Amino acid sequence: MIHGPSLGIGAGIAAAIIIGALFVVNGSFQDFSFKKEDIRDIQKSTANTENSDTQAPQKLQMSVLYENSSPILGNPNAPITIVEFGDYQCFFCNKFFHETENEIQDNYIKTGKAKLIFKDFTIIGSDSVVAAHAAHCADEQGKFWEYHDILYTNWTGENNGWASPQNQLKFAKQLGLDENKFTVCMSSEKYKTKIQSSGEDAKSLGLTGTPAFFIIGENNKIIKVPGAQPYEVFVKILDSQDLKK
Repeated sequence: MIHGPSLGIGAGIAAAIIIGALFVVNGSFQDFSFKKEDIRDIQKSTANTENSDTQAPQKLQMSVLYENSSPILGNPNAPITIVEFGDYQCFFCNKFFHETENEIQDNYIKTGKAKLIFKDFTIIGSDSVVAAHAAHCADEQGKFWEYHDILYTNWTGENNGWASPQNQLKFAKQLGLDENKFTVCMSSEKYKTKIQSSGEDAKSLGLTGTPAFFIIGENNKIIKVPGAQPYEVFVKILDSQDLKK
């Protein structure tokens, strides 16, 4: 099952293609476009994202990309950083995880070319916050990314109960986490503020849905990628010389 806005999203997939992305230099937004023959698959952000009403973007501070986030996946010294804003209940986030993320990991993260950071943008329902909190509790036992993966592996829809508090303990057991420590962490809701702050970071960037990505190259040059774009789109950007200029 997909929540209401997703139905509109499905109807909007035939919308016009955007030949470009959002480019950021020294903390302010500037236009940046790829040639049409280079990237043909960047669609309107509403075509491959879950939607949420947000305010207009403000001047970018790099802290909104790095703070209130997951631990780094990959080599901390990798020259490129990929920041994903996601919701564990999101249909298109799940689509990205299964269709694109593994290839990015194999060819860019495991090879030391890039590193990945995940930030919560919990826009779908209360279980989105529960799942995000559980991932941070798993991080206390050194298994954030394993928990991140098990959440998407067990995805069955939106707001249908699969991400309930009861199921979080089941996932923790599957990963061999200390159940008592995990339960205490979940009961404390200690990461609720961190999750809310990450959502505020997303809004300050003008994000309207999930997933959304910011690819940070050398000299803090950034390209925004809206939606669950195919692997080929990420390759064009990750290999682009524009990230190095």
